[in-house]
Amino acid sequence: MEIIQWLANNFFGVPAILIGFIVLLGLLLQKKSASQLISGTFKAMIGFLIISAGSGVITGALGVFEPMWSEVFGIEGAEFGSFMGQEIFISEYGSAVTLAMFIGFIINVLLARFTRFKYIYLTGHMMFWTTLIFAGIIIDTTMDVSFTTLVLFLSVFMGIYWTFQPAIIQPYMRKVMGNDSIALGHTSAFAALLAAWFGKWFGNKENDSEKIKLPKGLEFLRDSNVITALTMGILFVVGAVILIVKDTPGSAALMEQAGNQSFIMYAIIQSFTFAAGIAVVLFGVKMFIGEIVPAFNGIATKIVPGAKPALDAPVVFAAAPNAVILGFLGAFVGGIIWLVILGQTVGYVFVPTMIVLFFHGATAGVFGNATGGVRGALMGGFITATIVSWGQYIMVKMMISSTVPDTAMWAADTDMFVLGPIIKFIASLF
Repeated sequence: MEIIQWLANNFFGVPAILIGFIVLLGLLLQKKSASQLISGTFKAMIGFLIISAGSGVITGALGVFEPMWSEVFGIEGAEFGSFMGQEIFISEYGSAVTLAMFIGFIINVLLARFTRFKYIYLTGHMMFWTTLIFAGIIIDTTMDVSFTTLVLFLSVFMGIYWTFQPAIIQPYMRKVMGNDSIALGHTSAFAALLAAWFGKWFGNKENDSEKIKLPKGLEFLRDSNVITALTMGILFVVGAVILIVKDTPGSAALMEQAGNQSFIMYAIIQSFTFAAGIAVVLFGVKMFIGEIVPAFNGIATKIVPGAKPALDAPVVFAAAPNAVILGFLGAFVGGIIWLVILGQTVGYVFVPTMIVLFFHGATAGVFGNATGGVRGALMGGFITATIVSWGQYIMVKMMISSTVPDTAMWAADTDMFVLGPIIKFIASLF
């Protein structure tokens, strides 16, 4: 019994160690060299630990942005309530998330092996974030769920999702890519599907986005780090200026946080801090996913020869580069519009995270263009912003408020918002 408890506390209970073991297992099955075993295992563990460091930076910046815009809109009592936060949540439930991610992948592989849906989901960072968000919903709904129940439910649900999501979007993926060699494995699938439908119904396929020439001055829009810093910088500065003009007791209290520093400069630094925090998290994700995906792929190819890989959203960007920018522009405009509307109507400060709006808006733009040209691409972006803004409000306020609302404010995606209510309903039955 003591041995089992020791393993639970020091092995299965430590997410970074569990990640390292999974990578090590995958590399051993592929008969990699000792050097590759050590390098892959260590880099996966280090990358996972970097995520926690970045999440604290993001939460700190959000702790300024949210009350700032709450004061702008005159929302009382809207500041962050009591919640665990990503860092604490991962320390307590990260092992369940990691184990569910691994078992869910195995279920995906088995379903691909024994059904006609031959898709292997290989977008590792989306696998991690989706499992984490869904775990947050379950824990928020029922705090007393057992480790075993949490892992089993997440494993089955994620395995099914990772198998059928690529299959559902594949008819339009063929239209985008012009072939059937790869699939889309990304949580923007629902937005992409709607973009393709709306493009078909209301767009003009003959007015293809790739027939127009966009100015080179817009090329910076392809860098998500730059547009995150720029957009959040604008929002922070605008918020700071409004607070200075309002000169209310609430705004004065917020401005005191800057100390002797100009509140405008303080706001600018916070915007870049937010962007830096996301960059740190994404670096950590890239590091550990860069090791776990090859390990997963090695397992999959041995069991399901000839299966189609379901890959990250950027695989479609080269098919329609102009649609990528148009989709993002549609999402950007939509995000700002919904920021104002949500603040003025339901009293929620929407965080228009550019990471989500860029990748999802761009993907939806490509699919919308495939069926509806320029109009379809722009509509795809706006549809993305609509799902993300209202989805973030509903998730943060009603589904994940006590666990990881901070993560849902910047890392939750369109498919998560659509599937979240289903997860919450099932969890209420536990």
